[in-house]
Amino acid sequence: MAEKIRFYFDPLCPWCYQTSRWARRLDELGVVDVEWRVFSLAIVNRGDEGRADPDMWSGPALRTAIAVRQTHGNKAVGAFYKAVSDAVHQRGERADDHGVLEASLREAGLEPELLRRALADPATWEQVQREHDDVVAEHQAFGVPTIVLDGGSGPSMFGPIITHVPDDSDAVELWQHFAWMARNTNFAEIKRERLPLDLEGVRKYERQRAAREREKQAQPAA
Repeated sequence: MAEKIRFYFDPLCPWCYQTSRWARRLDELGVVDVEWRVFSLAIVNRGDEGRADPDMWSGPALRTAIAVRQTHGNKAVGAFYKAVSDAVHQRGERADDHGVLEASLREAGLEPELLRRALADPATWEQVQREHDDVVAEHQAFGVPTIVLDGGSGPSMFGPIITHVPDDSDAVELWQHFAWMARNTNFAEIKRERLPLDLEGVRKYERQRAAREREKQAQPAA
């Protein structure tokens, strides 16, 4: 029987994207049954006095995911997240671009007007904040991917952080090790240097960062 899990995502994170591809394959194999939940990196990075902008970063995408769930349920959220994250990380598009989000809704077999409906309803951002705050309070979540076992009522863990999506046999074995570590309260952390991701979204970000650095260096000293 598939194990029910909650997978918290933000479409901006390329590492979360890679892990979601692994989780989605486990779902297809009948190993897990994924419930997709939202988490906001903008809220994490707002600072003590700041306020996350619901119309920037991945705010529009997360709000649309809430509207998708309300209208079509959990599986549709997974399909929408896949379409958005493919656009962001495979093609280097923006998670706050309304055209990208409408195209992602169509790709997921959903009506594009869900975007307009989501952004017109302040309650969608309130729900994003609620889901984010709940997993932070209950599981001390600090980023994505965060996976909660037992359908959201069990232990949780950040990760796994993977560079490549494993083949089916390794995917299942990785899940078995991950679930064991998540359930072992004596285990806290294993970490090593991450390998670079072969994703267009990452390459685009690095090109933009390099351009900003060149522009900064070219400016005359004050």
